[in-house]
Amino acid sequence: MEVHFPPEIETQLRSVAADNGKDAEQLVRDAVDRVLADHAKFMAGVQRGIEQADRGELVDHEEVRKRIGRILHR
Repeated sequence: MEVHFPPEIETQLRSVAADNGKDAEQLVRDAVDRVLADHAKFMAGVQRGIEQADRGELVDHEEVRKRIGRILHR
């Protein structure tokens, strides 16, 4: 697979890669690896949620609001 970037993006990639002691290709590979790993983790979480819902393990709206409030106000 080949991916083509506009010249200004290539320039930025080369600069960031050099700042990190890598070449641009390795920087892009590392970024894609992270995206794919994050996606797999997200999808696994969605699947766990579906399985919990199927078992009836649900949280009511007010409890969700409380949990989000606690997370945001740490």
